Amino acid sequence: MNLLFDFTVDKAAATIHVTREFAADLDLVWDAWTKAEILDIWWAPKPCRAITKKMDFREGGHWLYEMNCPPQYGSTWCLVNYIKIEAKSSFTTESIFSDENGNPIDFVVPGSKWNNFFKASAGKTTVEVVIKHENLANLEKFIEKGFKEGFTMAMGNLDEYLLTKSKK
Repeated sequence: MNLLFDFTVDKAAATIHVTREFAADLDLVWDAWTKAEILDIWWAPKPCRAITKKMDFREGGHWLYEMNCPPQYGSTWCLVNYIKIEAKSSFTTESIFSDENGNPIDFVVPGSKWNNFFKASAGKTTVEVVIKHENLANLEKFIEKGFKEGFTMAMGNLDEYLLTKSKK
């Protein structure tokens, strides 16, 4: 099956737009993006893995996780603050690098605001992700650190997960 994948960088707006289609129903895709035990399966690009310390998926809640990687890559902690949630339709977050307790840290790549949109159609679900950075310099640092490659790998991990769940 040929699934849509578009990754566009808008330097003028300091924004990344990702549109990704999945061969699964909306409920399954929504759960994969909003439940810690499923995010831990697919969120990290290999050979890294996501390990959730805490997650409270609600407006005002947060997700604190470690991007656990082999020593040559270095592990990092991330804090995702949930700003707005419209069930099975969209959610908006602010994502920042933190310590293991969720305290923001200075890091090479500053935080960003993510808008995630979900749309079901004919046995597929399309996810649109819009990632806004404060300025072009921050966006470029994010890209230089391999975001496109890592996110593309994570989307492949999600495909694998969804395939196993869709067959059941």
